[in-house]
Amino acid sequence: MQGKSRLINTLKGETGLPSIWLMRQAGRYLPEYQELRKSAGSFLDLCYTPELAAEVTLQPIRRFGFDAAILFSDILVIPDALGQPLEFREGEGPVLEPIVNAGELDRLKREGAVERLAPVFETVMRARDGLGDDVALIGFCGAPWTVATYMVAGKGTPDQRDAKRWAYEDPGGFARLIALLVDVSAEYLSRQVDAGAQVLQIFDSWAGNLADDAFARWSIDPVAQIVARVKSDHPAVPIIGFPRGAGPLYQDFIAGTGVDAVSCDTSLPLQWIKIELQPAVTVQGNLDPVLLVAGGEAMERRVEAILQSLGTGPFIFNLGHGILPETPLAHVERLVELVRNWQPA
Repeated sequence: MQGKSRLINTLKGETGLPSIWLMRQAGRYLPEYQELRKSAGSFLDLCYTPELAAEVTLQPIRRFGFDAAILFSDILVIPDALGQPLEFREGEGPVLEPIVNAGELDRLKREGAVERLAPVFETVMRARDGLGDDVALIGFCGAPWTVATYMVAGKGTPDQRDAKRWAYEDPGGFARLIALLVDVSAEYLSRQVDAGAQVLQIFDSWAGNLADDAFARWSIDPVAQIVARVKSDHPAVPIIGFPRGAGPLYQDFIAGTGVDAVSCDTSLPLQWIKIELQPAVTVQGNLDPVLLVAGGEAMERRVEAILQSLGTGPFIFNLGHGILPETPLAHVERLVELVRNWQPA
């Protein structure tokens, strides 16, 4: 099966025509998603209803013919499975009951946590059954640091101040939370592979707000532990890391974690990616999602620049972060056309 997948071959270091998929490609910019969402109940209900979540996973493949589908779920299903109350409020996003110090860690229930995510594994199985052999299925989780920032603040924050303060004031207590998330996340990813995921991505969306020494402790080390544990069970499964906003620390992340690829955010210069990162791993990225909304000549010029810079090495075309809800479908269609028809200069 894997020999037919362009994306998996790229992740093994092969070069040729770039593969393409987009972060958050299954979701709100698609009218078919909007229609299904009306009947699904809450966002968490949708994530935990395998028939519906698998359908959402497959929708962008049918419409655009991407080289990979990514599991429709959310990084916060792990704290939910650990027993931290979670809801998604319209116009507000995720809201959790904050865990503000080590004394509150006893509220979390490790035993049976992964079993409570059984609907996600069924979604993976259903989605895999709905894909052709040439389309890879990507499973994912949030990195421990990023998930912890939501658990501590009870919501998304611009500077992750609450988690950072806990980590500075009580590093031993904060390390207990991170260790718990490492343990659950590694098992969660391995179970996704057991269910049919062929590639994994670890999203450290808030890594860029860590100082370099904190980045080593709270981003690199936990991800390295997850990678090692997953690889011990599934040595052939490629893992993509996404330390968004980490800048030059991407190099340390690659060297320290053992990931097979990195997803590059929009801020990383193309020539720097080509010279400093691509010789070490497959790279993925990094079109600005806002530029995909804008479309037109500006988008086309940047797509060409990305392809000319990175397309002759092991490269997966993607965005620098998730696709935005207001993205016109015609712009996505044009992007796929540009990538499919590209030839090196």
